[in-house]
Amino acid sequence: MTGISTHVLDISLGKPAAGVGVRLADDSGGEWLGVTDAEGRCRDLLNATPLKSGNYRLIFAVAPYFEARQIPTLYPEIAITFQVRDPNQHHHIPLLVAPNGYTTYRGT
Repeated sequence: MTGISTHVLDISLGKPAAGVGVRLADDSGGEWLGVTDAEGRCRDLLNATPLKSGNYRLIFAVAPYFEARQIPTLYPEIAITFQVRDPNQHHHIPLLVAPNGYTTYRGT
């Protein structure tokens, strides 16, 4: 399996963050949109577009997610830039988010 996927976990609640808007962009101007499902996942952000080497950016619109829960957040948007060196590998980039912080890592 190749491609780019993500999931968002709300670590302040210990639950998946459903309904978070996700935008994927690459350096060549490509752009793909997604929304996290009930499990907090976007499984194939490229929508069958072949993965290429280069820089990509995931932009998470977290303000509407927290606003819907009446929780103020420091980060209205979180951008994660990462590099694809081997397009034959799958790239899973999770986001762990709370109203006043976040972290990310390369998942499997």
